[in-house]
Amino acid sequence: MRKMFRNAALLSASVLLLAGCSATGDGGNGGGDASGSLKGSGSGDTCTIEGTVPLGAALSLTGAAASYGESQQNGLKLALKDINAEDGVKYDLKIEDDGTDPKQAIGVFENFVSDGTSAVIGPTLSNTAFQAQPIAQEGGMPVLAISNTADGITAQGDFIFRDSLTEGQVIPQTIKAATEKFGLKNVVVMYSNDDAFTESGYKVMAASLEDEGVDVADTLKFSVKDTDFRSLLTAAKEKKPDAIVVSALIEAAIPLVTQARELGIDAPIIGGNGFNNPQLMKDAGDAAEGVIVGAAWNSASDSPENTAFMKAYEDEYGSGPDQFAAQAYTGLKVLDYAVRANCSGERTDIQDGLTQVKDLKTPLGSLTINSDRDAEHNAVVQIVEDGKFAVLN
Repeated sequence: MRKMFRNAALLSASVLLLAGCSATGDGGNGGGDASGSLKGSGSGDTCTIEGTVPLGAALSLTGAAASYGESQQNGLKLALKDINAEDGVKYDLKIEDDGTDPKQAIGVFENFVSDGTSAVIGPTLSNTAFQAQPIAQEGGMPVLAISNTADGITAQGDFIFRDSLTEGQVIPQTIKAATEKFGLKNVVVMYSNDDAFTESGYKVMAASLEDEGVDVADTLKFSVKDTDFRSLLTAAKEKKPDAIVVSALIEAAIPLVTQARELGIDAPIIGGNGFNNPQLMKDAGDAAEGVIVGAAWNSASDSPENTAFMKAYEDEYGSGPDQFAAQAYTGLKVLDYAVRANCSGERTDIQDGLTQVKDLKTPLGSLTINSDRDAEHNAVVQIVEDGKFAVLN
C-alpha cells in the first residue's frame, strides 16, 4: 500500500498529461481541495456539512468510447448543478479522462485515492473498470459504476457499487420480448470476443436464447476494432435467420447495421447495451430502423423525475439525453443520497450510505441498491422507429 501511494504523485503527473481534456465540474477544483469537516449534523434533507465533499469521475472522453463518456459528462455536470443548488451539502466534482484505456484509468484512480477524494464515479467501460476498481477497493474509496454491465463488476469488493443494470438483468427481457413479437425460431449470433463487456453480453444472449427455445444457426466472432463485417454478414445471410443477435460497442454496431441492410438483410437486429446510443440512428440512418435493444432507461417515462431531467438536459445542451447521460445524472444523485444518509463525506460513511439506497426516485425509476451492491429497477425493451427509440409493444 505505501509503495502505491509513493508512486501516486509521479503517476498523477503523467495522468494529467495523458488525460489531455480533463474537465472540472461546476463545483470547483474537487479532489483534495476540500476544506472543513466532512462530518455534519442532521440527516437526509436536514443534513448540513461544513466542508465541501470532493468527488471524482473517470470517464472515456477520448478513444473508442468517447461518445458514451461525453454523454456521461453532460449528465454529471447537470446533476452537480442541481444538487449544489440545494441546501446543506456542497460538492466538488473532478472529471478525468480515462482515454478508454485501462492503464490510464488505473493512474486516474490512484490519483483519486491519494488526493482524498471521497468517492469516484466510473470508469465508462467494464473492461477498464475491472483493471481500475481494485485500486479503489485497496484504498477504501467507494466506487459507483454508472454504465458497467458485465458480470463480476461489484464482486471485486465491498467498496464497489453500481447504478447500471447488468446485461443479465436486461438482455433476457429483450430476447423474450423479441421472440414473442417476431416468433423467433432460428437466429445468428455475432459478438466481439476481445472485450469484457461484449463477451459478457454474448454469454447472457446465448443463455437467454436457449431459455426461449430459439435455435442458434451460427455464432460469428469479430474484434472490437473491426469495422468491415461484410464477409461475416454474408455468412449469416446464408443461414436465413429470423434475426441477428449482436453484442458489440457502438463503434462496431453502426457499420454492422449499415452493412447488413446494404447486403439485403432485412431480418430484425437485436443489440445489447452497446447499441443504446443516439449515434446509431444519426450515423446509420434508415438502416437503424427496426433495431431492437434493451435499456435501463425509458426516455418516454412520464415520471416527475424523468420529466424534469429531460427538460433540464434539453435546456442545458439543446438536445435530448441518452441512457448514459441518465445513468450518470442518477449516479451523482445516488451519491448525494448516500452522503446525506449518514450526513458525512467520509469514505466509509458513504460506503455505508450506499447500502441504504432504497426506492430512491430517479429518472431511471425507483432505484434500490441490493445486497450485491447492484442496482434494481425496471428495464424497458426498445425498437428504433422513425429515427428514435420507442417502446417495443
